[in-house]
Amino acid sequence: MRLGLNNDEVLLVPYDEAWKVEFTRIQDELLSCTKLTSNQIEHIGSTSIEGIRAKPIIDILVGVENLETLERPFFKDLEKAGFYKLRVVRPNEIVCAKFFDETFQVKTHFIHIVQYESVKWQQLIFFRDYLKRNEEAKKQYEHLKESFFQTDLSGINSYTDYKEQFVKSIFEKMKL
Repeated sequence: MRLGLNNDEVLLVPYDEAWKVEFTRIQDELLSCTKLTSNQIEHIGSTSIEGIRAKPIIDILVGVENLETLERPFFKDLEKAGFYKLRVVRPNEIVCAKFFDETFQVKTHFIHIVQYESVKWQQLIFFRDYLKRNEEAKKQYEHLKESFFQTDLSGINSYTDYKEQFVKSIFEKMKL
């Protein structure tokens, strides 16, 4: 199983069934290291969507009661599972990463911490489930991701921006 990318590297690889197994392994690790319950931990991102090419990084959604009241012990528990809080600033989200080794150069997993059952939580779950159910949307998304490499753009931020309109268009299909 290919897993991990260097900082700012963008690479798509064919879907790998082992990603599901890896998510389950990490979920079990998080359940043993934290006070989270299984319904607070979801596999998201392209590695959760069977048959789609993806960046070889496992994206995990973690829902918490309140982002503002998360305290140091919660992050210490995540560190026991190898996850470190990043300096990434996103509205209503805290991002942690797991690395291949102590050089902290190759990220293998991301945890996206959001308020449980918030709009953001629901959007991320809806996006995953919509692409799992809708073959045409899945093909469009994969084609869009692959077309990034035909542009003059580079880097993870450009890649994320490149996909943003498509992602928002799927969010708009959600009935809140």
